[in-house]
Amino acid sequence: MQNDVHSDAARIIRTAHLMADAARGAILPLFRSHDLLADNKRPSDFDPVTEADRAAETAMRAVLAEHRPEDAILGEEYGHQAGGSGLTWILDPIDGTRAFLCGAPSWGVLIGLSDGQGIRYGLIDQPYMGERFEGGLGRAVLTTRDAVRPLRVREGVPLEQATLMTTFPEIGSPAEAEAFRRVSDRVRLTRYGLDCYAYALLALGQIDLVIEAGLQSYDIAGPLAVVEAAGGIVTDWRGGSAAQGGQVIAAASAALHAAALELLNG
Repeated sequence: MQNDVHSDAARIIRTAHLMADAARGAILPLFRSHDLLADNKRPSDFDPVTEADRAAETAMRAVLAEHRPEDAILGEEYGHQAGGSGLTWILDPIDGTRAFLCGAPSWGVLIGLSDGQGIRYGLIDQPYMGERFEGGLGRAVLTTRDAVRPLRVREGVPLEQATLMTTFPEIGSPAEAEAFRRVSDRVRLTRYGLDCYAYALLALGQIDLVIEAGLQSYDIAGPLAVVEAAGGIVTDWRGGSAAQGGQVIAAASAALHAAALELLNG
């Protein structure tokens, strides 16, 4: 049976927060642990997964089994689980495992919800700093240990004054790296290595652009919902849907998005 996300919004939002809380509880005891071990999922490159990744996704799946067993799940560590509601939770238990291993607090727990037509709701949760960025179903807020504040991108910044972020300096293929450099050469400031936290900063109005390549759906579902709820734009490098990952650009304004797309496409 197809589920209407808007009529079920309160239950959806409550479940998402329960999942984020459960992931925090699984992850934080292991963060900055000197004996935390990492397995390499891709021998040709260093693509780590840790006990914390697996424990967090297991904890989130347990919440869904209790509160929304009718929904499907797509998780980075444990794959796809079918459901009958028409809704799919898209989970990345730790986006930024390399940062996690280094003890840097720029990783996050990502939760997105798709109804098959698009991403309708998402969270970016940073457990160590106690920051939860939420977007969709009428919400665009940052919840910290002390306060709740609205999320809103900053507008009116031209490309030449913009701040751009990405995760890896090499971006992806040589052609993708060259396309990125065309944008990077025009902006005021480029910074690297923030993983999902870059999208959180965009939604918070601190930066203006995020450009990445080689993403999976679970890397972008949650951030996409948060940025769009804050007034930003998230597409692929051709201006189409970014929900499946691949080449992704997130921008604070339509003008900035158009200027960056023109450079990305030569």
